[in-house]
Amino acid sequence: MSAVTTPARGRVREFLGSNRGREAIEAYILILPTILGLIVFTASPVLASLYYSFTRWNLLSTPKWQAFDNYIELLTEDPLFWITIKNTGYYVLGTVPTGTVLALLLAIALNQKIRFVAVFRTIYFLPVVSSVVAISVLWLWLYQSDFGLVNELLRSLGFRGVRWLSSVTWAMPAIIIMSIWHGLGYNIVIFIAGLQGIPQDYYEAATVDGANAWHKFINITIPLLSPVTFFVLTLSVINSFQVFAQAYVMTRGGPVNATKTIVYYLFQQGFENFHMGYASALAYVLFVIIVSLTLFQFWFQRRWVHYEL
Repeated sequence: MSAVTTPARGRVREFLGSNRGREAIEAYILILPTILGLIVFTASPVLASLYYSFTRWNLLSTPKWQAFDNYIELLTEDPLFWITIKNTGYYVLGTVPTGTVLALLLAIALNQKIRFVAVFRTIYFLPVVSSVVAISVLWLWLYQSDFGLVNELLRSLGFRGVRWLSSVTWAMPAIIIMSIWHGLGYNIVIFIAGLQGIPQDYYEAATVDGANAWHKFINITIPLLSPVTFFVLTLSVINSFQVFAQAYVMTRGGPVNATKTIVYYLFQQGFENFHMGYASALAYVLFVIIVSLTLFQFWFQRRWVHYEL
């Protein structure tokens, strides 16, 4: 035993005494606070919520183990859960495709050599670095039925005003429009980076072959931009499923649960009704949905993502 471990110990001492070993130790010391922070503030709550999802707990009493009762009630006895799933899916389908297409078109426009292009890029990115709560309050005033600027614009064009946030029909589209505007700048920056990474040689060769702008876009830009598009779509889907602040600030989930999303419902169960076990089960159901969709996207990207022509 000692004959086996002695050479190993010698190699360890030799490694620790080398420059590479000292650099490794220094690196681990530097990242130790981050690792501890992840363990204390991320990993521990995640594992704790997994345990609580199998209990009935109201923050004040001792958690009572009840196995899969929360999940069974959630999936089979709670109609509001399925309403929030439908609303969240509506929001995802409304924001992700539209936001991605608009971001791509604007990125192409802002990638041209035009005057003040840096100013325009900054203007589009400003909402991204602004607080979503502040922006929600701003759009709350814009959507105001009687004197909001959106309805004033519609009336000036000869249309009737819309009760944006008090209508079951229009409340979710109103939040979708605001969310697209808020997140547009981030996707534009990502697409611009992707566009600038496409070699110009391809476009020059296509020009020599007589290709017009549309053919270049379809046969060069779209295929070579597909990895960036995949990245944008994946992040957009993940973020859209976690929408909360917009519904909380602008509609409080109304009217008649028309904008109540799954994260908002989780918040209500956990921090208004103090059903922490049920809220934890909701969180893990959402986690499974997001992970499943993300894995599907990674599987399906093999059919349409191209890393070279």
